[in-house]
Amino acid sequence: MSNPPAQLRMTARNPSRSRVGLVLGGGGAVGAAYHAGALAALEHDLGWDARGASVIVGTSAGSLVGALLRSGVPSTDLAALAVGADARDASPELVTSLLDRPAFPPITVGNFLRTPQLPSPMMMLGLAKLTLRRRSFPFGALSMMLPEGREVLAPHLAFIDGEFLRGDRPWPHDPLLVCAVRRRDWRRIVFGSRSKTPPLSLALAASCAVPGYFAGVEIDGEVFVDGGAISATNADVLSRHDLDLAVVVSPMTGTGRRLSVSQVVRDLCRRTLDQEIRALERRGISTVVIEPGAGVLAHMSMDFMSEEASVDIVQNAFLDTGAQIRVSPALQSLITKNAGPRRADTRSTRSA
Repeated sequence: MSNPPAQLRMTARNPSRSRVGLVLGGGGAVGAAYHAGALAALEHDLGWDARGASVIVGTSAGSLVGALLRSGVPSTDLAALAVGADARDASPELVTSLLDRPAFPPITVGNFLRTPQLPSPMMMLGLAKLTLRRRSFPFGALSMMLPEGREVLAPHLAFIDGEFLRGDRPWPHDPLLVCAVRRRDWRRIVFGSRSKTPPLSLALAASCAVPGYFAGVEIDGEVFVDGGAISATNADVLSRHDLDLAVVVSPMTGTGRRLSVSQVVRDLCRRTLDQEIRALERRGISTVVIEPGAGVLAHMSMDFMSEEASVDIVQNAFLDTGAQIRVSPALQSLITKNAGPRRADTRSTRSA
């Protein structure tokens, strides 16, 4: 188990009972395994059931994890399925769909060496506005020049719609906000807010559509790509909500034992996350960031679609998050005040 402290940062008030927002960052299959282990540790060590978060914000793989939480799947089942154990609370149909998921080809340099796309003037204008607003150039914006991805994701996510209301716009009743980027003007779009509720499977596919690997997803005549093209976390989306605490689970940040290309990317993602944390703090929202330590990062491949190390990632994320919890009395105080009876089933019966 790695030495934990540097990975957990927080500011905190001490309310008697808090409204908690949960942010689930991107990271592909590797990130999903990290989410499973980290959330299982929060539930096991603190009694906090992530399904009860007041608002969930998901980006890329985090959006799918958020949708599964909103469908009633507990963190312990997410971890169990990732390591090949039996799920106790998830529906048999959902378990079958998750276990029968497709095996996508590995990420290679060849995915990105094809003829690049030229950004349109509207994309460049949108990028300029984004850079001015954040006062820094978003690293992920370089992906606007990548060639169109070849893998199609949306059909493989259609099963999730059946977990909610069957109708024109199936969507969880409890707030789930799914972040994607509109390719036309490189603007972040948050599905699940106001009237932006397309079929959930399409919103998830859009949020996960990594440029250069997955094809963009068309929704209502617009093409969308991965929300991570702007931010790996998009935690500042929570600034629009009346919350006391934001718990950010961030697979794409963290500090390893040595300098590498992966670490440079993680440092850039963390810089963006730091800006988002400051935005939350300005709104009076306390923050907790849980990110992988060196022991976890040793198992997290740059091939974000690889599931070869999922068991090791889940196990080490569970232990590493537990270590972060133990050295943070403030985290224990804030979360345990929100611990209540676990929900047997949080699946929606009506659309938001």
